[in-house]
Amino acid sequence: MANKKIIAVMGATGAQGGGLVRAILADHNSEFTPRAITRNVNSDMAKELAALGAEVVAADIDNPASLEKAFEGAYGAFCVTFYWEHMSPERELTHAKSLADAAKAARVRHVIWSTLEDTRKWVPLDDNRMPTLMEKYKVPHLDAKGEANRFFTESGVPTTLLLTSFYWDNLITFGMGPKEDESGNMAFTLPMGKSKLPGIAAEDIGRCAYGIFKSGQTYVGKTVGIAGDHLSGSEMADALGRALGQSVRYNEVEPDVYRSFGFPGADDLGNMFQFKRDFEKDFRAPRDIEKSRELNPKLQSFDTWLAANKTRIPTK
Repeated sequence: MANKKIIAVMGATGAQGGGLVRAILADHNSEFTPRAITRNVNSDMAKELAALGAEVVAADIDNPASLEKAFEGAYGAFCVTFYWEHMSPERELTHAKSLADAAKAARVRHVIWSTLEDTRKWVPLDDNRMPTLMEKYKVPHLDAKGEANRFFTESGVPTTLLLTSFYWDNLITFGMGPKEDESGNMAFTLPMGKSKLPGIAAEDIGRCAYGIFKSGQTYVGKTVGIAGDHLSGSEMADALGRALGQSVRYNEVEPDVYRSFGFPGADDLGNMFQFKRDFEKDFRAPRDIEKSRELNPKLQSFDTWLAANKTRIPTK
């Protein structure tokens, strides 16, 4: 343990960070050891990681000094922010800068920043194809992460920008799975038209990040996109039907309809799907499945993920 390089992992009790911590711990010949950073070291998940052999350290992303302390002595850091906890792009930017500053102060030698595209590079604020949100964003939860890239690249900290994909886990935790329609039939609703959506199991993001760390400095200064599958809405519906053992119809709606659904963040997600639909080629291009599998030989396809998780998808 003493001779191993420490990887400080933000969001260690969440899906992305937890996937990285577990990947390191599962590799008994690893040159790395994980430092799981969490706000609550007494949570069940934190205790579970400690029992598996992780060093568990308390830090709060709203407390920059605690981040600097948590990063001390670390070779690498996996940095991720938690937009859906507060739904504030400004807080997202503040948190990202705090992470970059902490990594610089601790002289971390390799940072992986879990990020997404700033859609305003494709759809300017005065472009009325999709509504502008919060006066400054098109897709707030994407735009803030993309805008925050500069905190890492300008800090001088050796950084890999990791472009993630749609979590299939959203079918469980975000309620995006198929639901019964008025006729009692199962319908899977997306405003993606015929475009294919890059997706991934959230834990595979952590595993891919581990592959990047294991590659040394190969990916420093580079952007790496990852995905487990690229599937259209109808292909996802068919796969869901096979897994659930019943017919699932693809309910193709327009982004305006999706934005009108009224749940918190519906406008943000409606814009997100519209961006991925309208700029399908640009969004899919960097998210190479074979490259993802090179980084993570255990990479799951949608069918594989469904086989393991179908009973967890709420359908009511």
